[in-house]
Amino acid sequence: MPSCSYRLPALLLFLLLSLSAHAQKVIRIACVGNSITYGATLTNRDQDSYPAQLQRLLGTGYDVMNFGVSGRTLLRETTNPYTATDKYQEALKSNPNIVLIKLGTNDSRLPYRLKIDQFVGDYKTLIQSFKTLPTNPRIILLLPVASYLTDTTRQTDAAILKHIIPRIRQVAFEEKLELIDLHSLTVKDSLLFPDKLHPSVTGTTRIAKRLYEAITLKSQSDFDIFQKIKEPVTISSFYGYDCADFMFEGRNAKVVKPRVVATGKPWIWRARFWGHEPQTDIALLDRGFHLVYCDVAELFGNAEAISLWNKFYRSMHKAGLADKVCLEGLSRGGIYAYNWAIENPKKVACVYVDAPVLDLKSWPGGKGQSKGSPSDWEIFKKDYGLKSEEEALQFKGNPLDRIAEIVNGKFPMLHVVGDADDAVPVSENTEPFEKQVLALGGQITVIHKPGVNHHPHSLPNPTPIVDFILKATGQYVP
Repeated sequence: MPSCSYRLPALLLFLLLSLSAHAQKVIRIACVGNSITYGATLTNRDQDSYPAQLQRLLGTGYDVMNFGVSGRTLLRETTNPYTATDKYQEALKSNPNIVLIKLGTNDSRLPYRLKIDQFVGDYKTLIQSFKTLPTNPRIILLLPVASYLTDTTRQTDAAILKHIIPRIRQVAFEEKLELIDLHSLTVKDSLLFPDKLHPSVTGTTRIAKRLYEAITLKSQSDFDIFQKIKEPVTISSFYGYDCADFMFEGRNAKVVKPRVVATGKPWIWRARFWGHEPQTDIALLDRGFHLVYCDVAELFGNAEAISLWNKFYRSMHKAGLADKVCLEGLSRGGIYAYNWAIENPKKVACVYVDAPVLDLKSWPGGKGQSKGSPSDWEIFKKDYGLKSEEEALQFKGNPLDRIAEIVNGKFPMLHVVGDADDAVPVSENTEPFEKQVLALGGQITVIHKPGVNHHPHSLPNPTPIVDFILKATGQYVP
């Protein structure tokens, strides 16, 4: 009996220490925001708001706290500033390890947007109030979701795109903070917003899943590719991310680094038309990919272009990026991407091309349904040393001529095409390419856009493209 009386306090002490250790391991997440964070219009906001759904996805190792307040602005000099609320003070006192900030939607409406020039400064002040907390939290800025309101005095999508999103990207660039683009995830999907402004349960589920992916991303914190670039660089903002511009072998080159580097250091290589329809590039930067570019215009994927790209690949790989790269080619960029992939199949994770040129006789040649481009046709002939029209018409260096070699590379391919494309007709490019790839057992997916011409490229919501690339690189979260 006496020995038992001595063991009991020891057991209690052990249990208390275990509980204390468990409490210390729990990661606390403060969700700062307006009515969309709060869960306004949802029948059961305690279960269906995105913070509540995020809690269920993350499980017991996390404590997700909802500090959303309806109708509030990030701007401080309004009648409804978020910083004047009790919830803001509670968020500061919550000892967060992660802070998710989703403010800005209400700042886009009148009369608040008349003071929009104060937005950046006020946002930095808000960020600083969390940065100085003893927990030193990870701070993630969330771009506003899309809006489907039409009253121009209210929070229209046009106002959000013009006044709010560029400023949040500026803040992210200057403060070196993570970004998550919720706008592209919800654009062109009005059914997600029953009242045109607040997301339904389906919408909040989409938001929660994206935040879950970001929070649980396996990352490498000790890698900075800019330190590995030997050439002099100039740093600028690429939609809120740091972009290094430099000269490589006499050609313009760019490397954009993510705020958080995904494990394995995956990367996407834009072949042509830097910055055009960048939604896929931005979404992958959000997910820890690097984005690179080396200008080989206008060489139409000839031997000189391939040789230069080989050197650029070696430089990027030596700097630490993954063995295999995702190639991205818009329009004539398809020629560049596939020609390099043919020569380097083991270095290719996947190929994503958009309205791709696969037969130079179609474009720029204009020898079929396309009107072509006579000036570019002459450049193509010069690039390949073709001295006559007859030689050009016999040219067999197109991706469409080398499908067996492409299929032998065993990498997955994604094409996005506009079915009404009269510049690079699908019937002369992707359609015959797809048929032959499938006949040879290759891996190809084609997304058709009915009624769409050569432009616009990509998809407003790039999720299908992004998911394809994430799966090809082993980064996809089911």
